[in-house]
Amino acid sequence: MNLFLFLGQLGLSHEHHGEMLIPIGTVYDPFVLRGLDALIYALYNGSKFIVAGTPAGITLAPEGGAHQSSITPSVGLELPGITQTEPTYALALDWILSDGVSRISDQEAESLYIRMSTRPVDQTPFDEVSERTGVDRLRHDVLAGGYRLREPGRGEPLILAASGPVMPEVLASADLLTNEGAAVTVLDITSLDRLYQGWRSELTEATRTATVPSGPGHIKGLIRQGERSAPIVTIHDAASHSMAWLGSVYGQRAVPIGVDRFGESGTIHELYEAFGFLPHQIATAGLVALNLD
Repeated sequence: MNLFLFLGQLGLSHEHHGEMLIPIGTVYDPFVLRGLDALIYALYNGSKFIVAGTPAGITLAPEGGAHQSSITPSVGLELPGITQTEPTYALALDWILSDGVSRISDQEAESLYIRMSTRPVDQTPFDEVSERTGVDRLRHDVLAGGYRLREPGRGEPLILAASGPVMPEVLASADLLTNEGAAVTVLDITSLDRLYQGWRSELTEATRTATVPSGPGHIKGLIRQGERSAPIVTIHDAASHSMAWLGSVYGQRAVPIGVDRFGESGTIHELYEAFGFLPHQIATAGLVALNLD
């Protein structure tokens, strides 16, 4: 509570004293909810700041269920005045943080919430995307809300969409599904908030002007023309509903995987198994999605 009260006041320094500050605070991600009232008050007053919620999710497995945040991504997405992000890779985090500092210094942007983990993640897949698409294009996509981490081969189209530290398991499951004949696209969702707001703003504008919407924002480039009838599996170390809405953009069959009950204390592997995050479990969910009527 006190942290968010402090960030809220520092984020209004330009109004009170004519001097712009860039307040950055870190907090255990589960404790975002403990300070929620102060956070809402700060945002309501137009304060600009950056908060990093880390560690997050069931990567806190050894500390017990009470410390495993599940609904914080939804809070970040639904609160006005703050943009939720959840990068998987280090350079993506660098870009998001640098962009957030730049925007706040220009007083152009909302406050920024970065949900992070302390789990080590191999950076090689991100480097491979950078080589394939170019750094400028990748940076644009990361800041817009997501990018295509893995392109599909031949077979029956299937999309895996995920955020954060579960990505190694998602990529391993994509290999298993490819061996089963699926053409798997893997999406790394860096900001559910930006994707959702882009989709909603297009629909809102079309409704206001009685025109045909031009497309659901950045999602149009993430889910390409030939994939829009493919089933989608969402994998998120958070409440499963937080990412499940992606299937409704194009009316795709969706199988959401997430954390929908209080966790136990154990190793990360044990809790990943309990919530369906291991590669063979994600692959099975993909096969279920492909066979849904």
